[in-house]
Amino acid sequence: MKVLVCEDDDVVVKVIQLTLSDKNVEATFARDGSRAMDQLKKQSFDLIITDIHMPYFNGDAILKLVREEQKKAIPIIMISSDDDEEVVKLALKSGVSEFISKPIDTEKLNKKLKKYLKL
Repeated sequence: MKVLVCEDDDVVVKVIQLTLSDKNVEATFARDGSRAMDQLKKQSFDLIITDIHMPYFNGDAILKLVREEQKKAIPIIMISSDDDEEVVKLALKSGVSEFISKPIDTEKLNKKLKKYLKL
């Protein structure tokens, strides 16, 4: 299983790395939206975990590329420190599979990973 993680916050990256470390996945980390877009154009992924706010291209741009341009149904887990109910509803309506608020609850992340990675 291949996972693309798009996140610019060092602490969140570390939490996700640790959460993925005991799973049989190949994780690619992109520290900004531009690098994430490059990775999405180069290879296929089974799951995308992306922050909504990143340098260059945000999570919405990544979502648009995957859903509208590439026409892919890849599960996308959006993470953000902005957990306002309207933001969450808009993200889910836009095609995000799941939404996780920061700080990351590793138990919730593990549940979502098991759901989408068939672990």
